Amino acid sequence: MPNSQPAHQNLRTPVCDLLGCDNPILLAGMGGVARSELVAAVANAGGYGILGMVRESPDLIAQEIDAVRARTTKPFAVNLIPAATDPALLDAELNACFAKKVPAMCFFWHPVPEAIQRAKAAGCLVLHQVGSLQAALEAEAAGADVLIVQGVEAGGHVHGTAAALILVEQVARASNLPIVASGGFATGASLIAARALGAQAIHCGTAFLATEESFAHDDHKARVLAASAEDTVYTDVFALNWPANSPVRVIRNSVTDAIGHTLTGHHPDTLPHEIIAHEDGRPLLRYSTDSPLRITTGDLEAMPNYAGQSAALITTLPTAAARIATILSEAQTALARLTSP
Repeated sequence: MPNSQPAHQNLRTPVCDLLGCDNPILLAGMGGVARSELVAAVANAGGYGILGMVRESPDLIAQEIDAVRARTTKPFAVNLIPAATDPALLDAELNACFAKKVPAMCFFWHPVPEAIQRAKAAGCLVLHQVGSLQAALEAEAAGADVLIVQGVEAGGHVHGTAAALILVEQVARASNLPIVASGGFATGASLIAARALGAQAIHCGTAFLATEESFAHDDHKARVLAASAEDTVYTDVFALNWPANSPVRVIRNSVTDAIGHTLTGHHPDTLPHEIIAHEDGRPLLRYSTDSPLRITTGDLEAMPNYAGQSAALITTLPTAAARIATILSEAQTALARLTSP
């Protein structure tokens, strides 16, 4: 297995020891995109991998956990979204994870205390991604071990409306838990900025979506490389198969252009159901939250191509290990810049 990137001791934080990684860089558990190949690549490079298994079948979850372990001996987490998953499916998903004795679970959206407590009872560390101070305090009260604090700059589903620059520091002041900064963090300079705000690590989605091991479709990756910060839009028009009022950040496309300035206010019950693509035989609908993956065929342009505002800083398509190496090198440069006369 590949050797990890050399640990940069001046960047290492206590959350690295808690999670069992060398460097304070976490892979976001992007549904569909963060599959076993990417998770293992990040872990082997010294980062922390989170397997994106949102609303997947228990069988696939078990297969992907085994596939991660076939590629790495490093610890990792599995990402689920209790608040946006049918209770019966969630129960089966959790049971699959616990049967495989995964070391950690990562949850997102509104905290569901029962899910957190079940994970803790199964011996898992619990990371919880939140988008507001209230959600952070609720997750902490329910027993979470680490808070991933997401700013509105983030790609994919966005839980809150505050910018990371404010929210990360706000939560760090109010919570006793280790904080991981998310939303706009994709470079070494942003890692140092996150540390200044009180975070111990950064949580990267867009930066790892645009890597060789990502399970995103090549077309999606190309759109990330070409996007500016202004090309990303915050909208709830991609609403099918998620609860109402669940906005996302995507790269603008024909769907968002067609609705003009009315980017929010869309309800899943009022949107038409039109098949525009397929994923391994499964039909995908216009306005659904499904993003284009390696196995997707059809009208990829009309699907949600998730990306955060940090896409403006992502211009290459390296391996995950090379992405981590670049972030670490840039962080050292940023530190030197701060300490130079």
